[in-house]
Amino acid sequence: MVMAHPRLVPTGRESHFGDEEIIVSKTDLRGVLTYANDVFIRISGYTEAELIGQPHNIIRHPEMPRAVFKLLWETVKTGQEIFAYVLNLSKNGNHYWVFAHVTASYDLDGRNVGYHSNRRAPEKDALAKVKPLYAQLLQLERAAPNPKAALDASTTALVTLLNKQGREYSEFVFGLSAATNLEAMAR
Repeated sequence: MVMAHPRLVPTGRESHFGDEEIIVSKTDLRGVLTYANDVFIRISGYTEAELIGQPHNIIRHPEMPRAVFKLLWETVKTGQEIFAYVLNLSKNGNHYWVFAHVTASYDLDGRNVGYHSNRRAPEKDALAKVKPLYAQLLQLERAAPNPKAALDASTTALVTLLNKQGREYSEFVFGLSAATNLEAMAR
């Protein structure tokens, strides 16, 4: 797959969308965009024509660890859903964080025909915990001698963390929010 435009330089400026808004996209089995809602179009800065037919990773931010995407794709390809915090890159170079819910899409015969993602504005307290983890994963990726070693190193670190906690990635990210932690303490 093609990565985000190589000439696109992150500005370091963050864009936001409303807490009540949902970014929606659909892809085929290869991750090529087949649908983008108006919120996705607005926040990404691309037109619908620029998005449809392009790999979903057109919005991939270079500061997003590859290990998270590997885990995401491995999970949804098995038919399971996944929740993840993702850093995206707009066409203008600004970034935006999302809390993504990704699932497989099925036809009437039960065949997987693609993927569907709903993204909400992330919780700030959860992001404060995700950012250091992602920075550690990126550091491992950048220290590796080649892309395969980079992905292997960050994936191993992420899987080790999850195994130590006895959680799937979705459980891990839900455990980062203050609301979830407060509910657990109340029980």
